Amino acid sequence: MFEFKILKKSKKSRARLGVIQTPHGEIETPAFVPVATRGTIRTLDSREIEDVGSQVLICNTFHLHIAPGEKLVQKAGGLHGYMDWKKPLMTDSGGFQVYSLGFGRDHGIGKVLKDEQEKVLKEGSQPHAVKITDDGVYFRSPIDGKQLYLSPKVSIGIQEKLGADIIFAFDECPSPLADEKYMRASLEKTHRWARECLQAKSSKLQALYGIVQGGGFSHMRIESAKTLGAMDFDGYGFGGEFGYDKKTLKKIVSDVSDELPAHKPRHILGIGHPEDFLIIAQSGGDTFDCIAPTHYARRGVIFTSKGRLDLRKPHFVKDFKPLDPSCKCDICKTYTRTYISSLLRAHELTGMKLATFHNLFYFNKLAADVRRKIKNGEL
Repeated sequence: MFEFKILKKSKKSRARLGVIQTPHGEIETPAFVPVATRGTIRTLDSREIEDVGSQVLICNTFHLHIAPGEKLVQKAGGLHGYMDWKKPLMTDSGGFQVYSLGFGRDHGIGKVLKDEQEKVLKEGSQPHAVKITDDGVYFRSPIDGKQLYLSPKVSIGIQEKLGADIIFAFDECPSPLADEKYMRASLEKTHRWARECLQAKSSKLQALYGIVQGGGFSHMRIESAKTLGAMDFDGYGFGGEFGYDKKTLKKIVSDVSDELPAHKPRHILGIGHPEDFLIIAQSGGDTFDCIAPTHYARRGVIFTSKGRLDLRKPHFVKDFKPLDPSCKCDICKTYTRTYISSLLRAHELTGMKLATFHNLFYFNKLAADVRRKIKNGEL
């Protein structure tokens, strides 16, 4: 059973308080979604991930397809049984790997440009290591070089075997360097693939989200939202290129949210630094995922109520305060900056574990604070 209930709408912004009901429990929204790429968050087990307040995780279809393979996961009871996770799960479609293993790798850029750059990708351009066709995408396995193929039908088939509660339509995630003609062809392809995903889906227990595309071209974003909004998806996701500043991020999320069905949930893909939480909620986002808390933790960067701390810096070795004196997580109650800093500087896994636990607790607490502000009419 999948259902989205809006409990309260803000009178000050597009923010809304809601609940997503899934076969594995509820998700109170707005909600932060930690990224468990291969069915795990590095250094933490499933109980610890739950202890930090996580309501739902998102896993990566492409990487799970490569290893251990969706058939093995299915035999283990799907992702929930495989990773011993009792709460809701999402899986992406593999669409982001179209970009990250293709033009992203070719140009050495992320999905969001740091500043204005020339649109160098023309219609018909192809990345070196990925072949994008009208019907699907050919990859090379990063493990053994074997050729892999993903299409709308193949992606949905894999995700149904993985068994997540919420799955995503297969799309072409375009490069931010794509010009308008390339983006137009890509958008038409994504819309066609969206219809094929709806036709391919057979599971009654899984919710299928469509993915809005259009890059930095606002008129295409709006067109895509209208086109997909008219299709019978259970919810909608959008991510990719959000511009060069927070003002642009807010405008794009707001514009897309306004065009999507108001009674269905919206997921913001790959965006979710602490400074983004209020922007996403105020703009109409319901759930959002980001690798920031775990990625940064393993590199010694701690998120706190007073800003970021880089525990790799020498002076933290003599700092006996908790990571964040105002934080109530078990790590801040128990350990000091000097201990965790020393572990991280020595590349000890325990240091990465403690940092990851705290950062995830902090991000989930931020999301809970956003929900509280909407409930109290403050946002």
